[in-house]
Amino acid sequence: MVTISLPNNQRARLRTCLRRAGRREIGGILMGEQIAPNHFQIADFSVDSQTGTAAHFVRSPEHHAEALERFFHKTGYDFKRFNYLGEWHSHPSFAIRPSFEDITSMQRLVHGERDIDFSALMIVRLNHFFFVEAAAVMFVRHGAPTEVTLQR
Repeated sequence: MVTISLPNNQRARLRTCLRRAGRREIGGILMGEQIAPNHFQIADFSVDSQTGTAAHFVRSPEHHAEALERFFHKTGYDFKRFNYLGEWHSHPSFAIRPSFEDITSMQRLVHGERDIDFSALMIVRLNHFFFVEAAAVMFVRHGAPTEVTLQR
């Protein structure tokens, strides 16, 4: 079982981004720190607050590639400890479960030519304008998607 920690400072930043977006879906990439085998902590995330609609989000690869490069630079290119963890987006009007389109997109990512062996997908939304609800699924090359334990 994979565990991903979402620290309070990252949760607060997500809350701010989700409030600004309102009913539009937003998202980006997750950058993580490996704490222990199968345990990661979200160290940073990128945000594309421009391309989403009320029911759809597709991230712009260029914007997020720059954020990932800044993260690698900041963490001293220590790829064994700090690296790409996955994707995230909001479902402000829907359940925090991956849609069929989300699942298909993530499976293409890990089974594609990008040499990505695994990728988490975290879906978030605001509940009562304050509480960040989140759920995550791990997609692994040559494996079935599995639920992730999210903790603070």
